[in-house]
Amino acid sequence: MEGEENLCATSLESLIDFSVERLGQNVRVLSTDAGKKQEYTVSAKATMIGDHKAAVCHKMRYPYAVHYCHVIADTEVYEVPFVGADGTRVKAMTVCHLNTSAWSPDHMAFQVLKIKPGPAVCHFLDRDTLVWVPTKG
Repeated sequence: MEGEENLCATSLESLIDFSVERLGQNVRVLSTDAGKKQEYTVSAKATMIGDHKAAVCHKMRYPYAVHYCHVIADTEVYEVPFVGADGTRVKAMTVCHLNTSAWSPDHMAFQVLKIKPGPAVCHFLDRDTLVWVPTKG
């Protein structure tokens, strides 16, 4: 995909190196909280984390640890607070891709949403996905 840098990281060192090389030494790692299966409701306004720059590492299904890491231009990261039916509070990480005009029209996001490339697309991240964002300092 145009504007994307990616790597299949097969070690913790390569995963960290990929993120630090693209975002700088001062980073923080975020992930979606693990919550039990139940109904959840958004409990407050989402908070934007960072400033349009992030590396995302998705855990792949392999017999050993492999993460597909990528940095896509024009991306925002949000933390969305939820409250479960039993009162449990969790936070989910959400990524918004602001410009999808260079994406393939066959991308799964467009098929699911029944839209064409161009508009912003936001999605939640699984709890085994790591989001790296730069910090000030």
